[in-house]
Amino acid sequence: MILRFIKKIFLYKKARHQILGMNSRNLDFIRPFNLKKAKEIADNKLLSKKILRENGLAVPNLIGRIRSREELENFNWQSLPEGFALKPNRGFGGEGILVVYGKKKDLDNVWIKADGSLITVNSLKNHINNILDGSFSLSGTPDIAFFEERLKLLKLFKPYCYKGIPDIRIIVFNKVPTMAMLRLPTKLSNGKANLQQGAIGVGIDMASGITTTALWGKKKIIEYIPETHLLLSGIKIPCWNDILSLAIRAQEISNMGFLGADIAIDENNGPMIIELNARPGLSIQIANLSGLKERLKKVSGLKIKTVSRGIRVGADLFGGEIEEELEEISGKKVISTVEKVKLIGKDGKEIEVEAKIDTGAYSSSLDIELANKLGYKTEIEKFQKFDFSCYEIKPENEQKIKNFFEKQYKSNLSDIKNIAVIFSASGSSIRPVIKINFEMNKELIISKINIINRKSLKYPLIIGKRDLKKFLIDVNK
Repeated sequence: MILRFIKKIFLYKKARHQILGMNSRNLDFIRPFNLKKAKEIADNKLLSKKILRENGLAVPNLIGRIRSREELENFNWQSLPEGFALKPNRGFGGEGILVVYGKKKDLDNVWIKADGSLITVNSLKNHINNILDGSFSLSGTPDIAFFEERLKLLKLFKPYCYKGIPDIRIIVFNKVPTMAMLRLPTKLSNGKANLQQGAIGVGIDMASGITTTALWGKKKIIEYIPETHLLLSGIKIPCWNDILSLAIRAQEISNMGFLGADIAIDENNGPMIIELNARPGLSIQIANLSGLKERLKKVSGLKIKTVSRGIRVGADLFGGEIEEELEEISGKKVISTVEKVKLIGKDGKEIEVEAKIDTGAYSSSLDIELANKLGYKTEIEKFQKFDFSCYEIKPENEQKIKNFFEKQYKSNLSDIKNIAVIFSASGSSIRPVIKINFEMNKELIISKINIINRKSLKYPLIIGKRDLKKFLIDVNK
């Protein structure tokens, strides 16, 4: 653990030396490649989304806009849905965004925010007045407030997020996606995916779409979601090529040579562009433990004619080393969804089989015939004669069944350490659990595996997540 932490600090410091600074970025990339008209499109959220929508790119639906105090007074509050996002048109850094998650029952025009507090029409009016005054705009000039649909959280991200919707920031230069980061809202950021306000940023390998290093706030490197054991590296971003394609298409349409595209994945509608950034923040470099300047130099001057070509170039130049990086950063081996496993039975007998890696299963399962060959036949035959009919196999009886086994039968067995009470769509069962060692990817795993007849199934062994603590799974491998 200490060695792994030292490696991270070393990589972090190395990356900071390579980081493209704000002034360097402005001089070398924004000014030459982002013309004034293109920057105006990016800075105007309503205009940029209108242009993107007209060109067939997915953006959240606009619910309504308020351009003046007269429109504010005449606004129909009943037209707002239960959930929505209120945004300033020229806001920056996530400032001024207010997200509503539901409507208070039995109360007219009262909504619920991310922290559970209530917000009324008067509170919304006050916030909109601040937007109209330019309190959140780039230059402090008068602004427009607009309501937008609130996207539905993808189930994959639910354990990693506090209230809000995560997004993926893609840096595109010369039609090549050069760097990416998953931004996860936290309690500190009040459900907003903004690092300046306390969100988590996680670097993404450009070839595989798998997360690598995590950054909390602006500088703190972390491995897990705070106060949990949820590892931040190794998350496979869905629809990865679609997301990259959206980012490149947005660059083409906006005519910006250097672009930060923020894309979220709606559970129902898939990837959607949230906003475009002419001056994306540079914390993305820390999250990737890599300087942006060297990457931009590599793609400068390339002739990229198609979106698919841009994706391939980005993957070839800035991806493909995810396995080595993940293993170095996390200290874990990267494996595929099917792996060769060497089972070590009684008296040292070894049998090699192909195993299915199944993170949906908590414990591992082994075919009964294999268990017999590994030396456990006598014990398993004893177990099969035990009578559990005094209890119906249902969730509320699980502990009673285990206590019954412990008291009645366990003393007669030496190899069977416990029982597993399994509830599934294919039927409930009580299975013996044996302690057995196996080797996978040169790692020794001391496991407790339940025994079941898997003769009709493709793989004789399922490895569940309890035995996967030393590994990260790459579904594309």
